[in-house]
This record gives sequence, C-alpha cells and structure tokens, in this order.
Amino acid sequence: MTERTGALWVSMPIPAFIIQSDNTIADLNPAAEIFMNSSAKGMMGRPIWDVLMVDSPLDEAVKRVRKNLAPLFISDVDAGSGSRPPVQCNLQIAPLADAPDEVLILLNPREIAGRLGRSFKTKTSAKSAIGMSEMLAHEIKNPLAGITGAAQLLSMSLGGEDIELTDLIVEESRRIVKLLDQVEQFGNLRPPACKPVNIHDVLDRARKSAMVGFGTHMKIKENYDPSLPLTYADSDQLQQVFLNLLKNASEAGGPGGTIEIHTFYDISLRLRHPDGTGGAVPLQIEIIDDGPGLSGDIASEIFEPFVSGKENGTGLGLALVSKIVSDHKGWITVDSVPGRTVFRISLPVAPTS
Repeated sequence: MTERTGALWVSMPIPAFIIQSDNTIADLNPAAEIFMNSSAKGMMGRPIWDVLMVDSPLDEAVKRVRKNLAPLFISDVDAGSGSRPPVQCNLQIAPLADAPDEVLILLNPREIAGRLGRSFKTKTSAKSAIGMSEMLAHEIKNPLAGITGAAQLLSMSLGGEDIELTDLIVEESRRIVKLLDQVEQFGNLRPPACKPVNIHDVLDRARKSAMVGFGTHMKIKENYDPSLPLTYADSDQLQQVFLNLLKNASEAGGPGGTIEIHTFYDISLRLRHPDGTGGAVPLQIEIIDDGPGLSGDIASEIFEPFVSGKENGTGLGLALVSKIVSDHKGWITVDSVPGRTVFRISLPVAPTS
C-alpha cells in the first residue's frame, strides 16, 4: 500500500473492511473501529459475520462479487456490532483489483445524512418562526391592551358576578401578554459571544442548578470523557441549552428516574453549512433519560417551533435550543424509544490559533 493509498484508507469517513477468501477480516479503517466500538487488533483475523451483525445473510452476495468480479450495492441493511443498537446502512461490496479473492465492504450509515438534513430543516424553520413570532406578538398585544382597558372601564359601572367576569377578562389578558413576552424573547436572542470553553464546566453548572431545582426528584449521573478539548461557544447560551434539556428529561423521567450526561469524542462527524463552509463537530454531549419516550407522531418534528410533547407546552423551548446549537456551528438530534431518550449535541473544537 503506497503512502497516498494508506492516507486515503485512514481518512475515509465511512467504515470499511477488507475480508480474505475465508471471510476473515484482513484489515479495517479507523472509521470501522469507531463504528464497531472496538480496536482493529481485537477484530483482525476473525470471521466478518462474527464481528459485524447484519439483519440479512450476505454470504451469497460476497460469493457473487468474487465470482463476477463486479461490485454489489445493497440498501437499507441494519448493521451493528451486537453491543450497540443497529444502524440502517447502505452497503457496498466490491472485489479488490489486485487481489480478487479479497473483498472490500463499505458501510454508509444513513443516520448521518438524515441527521444533517433534519438539522438544516430545523434551523430554517426556527428562523422563520422567529420572524413570525415577533410579528404576531406585537400585533396581538395592541388589541389586548384595548380589551384590558375596556374591561376595566366596564367594571366601574358593574357589580356582583359581572365584576368577576370583567376581572377574569383582565386577568386572562395579562396572562396572554406574559406569554407573548416569552414569544418575543424567543426572537431576541443575541448572537453568541464565543470563546474557548470547557464543556464540562458548563455541564456542571447546569447539573448543579438542576439538582437544587426542577431535578431534585431525579438521579443525575455523569459519564464524562475528561480528555475532551475545548469548544468555541457562548457558555451562558450553552448553559441555557443544557438546562432546557435537563428540565425536559426530569419532567419525562418522574420521581426516582435517572438522567445520564454522557460526553465523548467522535472524529467521523462533519457538518456542512448552507453557505458552503463546513467542519468537524467531534464533541458529543448526550442527555439521556429513562422516561416513556417521545410519541412517534412528534419525534421527527420535536425541534420544530410550536411542536411540543407536553400537554401545556408552547413548543418554543426545543426550537430555541436548536437555534442556539445551530448558531454555534453544531447540530442536535434525538433518538427515542420507551425507556431511553437521547438528545445528542455535536459541537466543533475551539480553534488553536
């Protein structure tokens, strides 16, 4: 393998395996080690199907590739290591030009493309909702002021139960004004004042605040990677994000529930922005709860403005979280099944110069 070929093999962003004629693993790239959550040393020489778990038999497909010396493409295969939930992938099998008995297997996890698409869609929706919310809040406040004033004037000439009704009008109008103030604040978020930040310092502040407030009934445990480098962020805005997610997790979990805060490094994740720029987002922060999970009809739209899983929710909290994360050149996703909901934030590393 030449130096350039070796560099390409190491740099490939998707998992790749080379298997020998007996279907044992001859080589695998770093992306495959990350995908399998195991070292190359522990997998080399083992039968590929003992290591890579798939939901359909692929022995015949591999035999066909060797026989025809032609690549084969298989879509929508659930693949995993057996120690982690399977991921839907597109799979490519191809013979090696200089060793036809050896076969190259490429896995292209579809979750990454899906997450990127949802991230861009959510950011666009949040921006649209900001303009709409500001306009509506302003326009609704004007007639509400007239209704409140008219009800107060009317109450001066009424008595008994009629006064109770005008008082109710005034009280409810003021409650709506307070809600509109929150909606306006949704659109008034300043641009982030970014600087190098230790993500664990921000998480610890949010965790301590949660434990003395809304999360007193929950057990919050930490699973940190202490070697994570600094990110480039506005610590106050990130704390707002983490507090919002911890609050949602505590409300979902109920008394005696557990919230896990997990941080780790994933070098394979990159994000491309609408302006054509892009970069790696390797810093991963997960907020995990053991609640009942999100209902299927809202899970895919939970970051959209005015979509809420709470009975009396406004649907602005997670939309605001999404906007803040996007403003930090990161992205946020959620995976939810009964008993385990994971909100995952991916952030860039702070520049070194």
